[in-house]
Amino acid sequence: DKSRLDLHVFFLLSEFSRTCGVSSPVCVPGISAFAAAALVLPGNYPYYLDLIQSLSVGPVLIGLAKFGIAFPVSYHTYNGIRHLCWDLGKGFRLPDVNRSGYVVIGLSVITSIVLALI
Repeated sequence: DKSRLDLHVFFLLSEFSRTCGVSSPVCVPGISAFAAAALVLPGNYPYYLDLIQSLSVGPVLIGLAKFGIAFPVSYHTYNGIRHLCWDLGKGFRLPDVNRSGYVVIGLSVITSIVLALI
């Protein structure tokens, strides 16, 4: 039944949008605090890199953390481009909106994986 599939598509894209809206007020102050701490705390980049390596958390956890940092940045970048296209009056038909939503999610996942592997 195609109508059931359409309903799931709508909710998936809607949940991504809601998650970003809820996470932004938490992430922005957190990232800002981290950046401010990096400016005022003693030590330099190699010191903190050695500190993280001494925790022995393993490459899988570090990769997941890097993906967790890269995904919101990638998603917001690609979704911003999507919104700029809407500002130009492009992609307002519902099939185009759904397709571009999945393109944004796919590109965000691929970009985040690539960035996490760096």
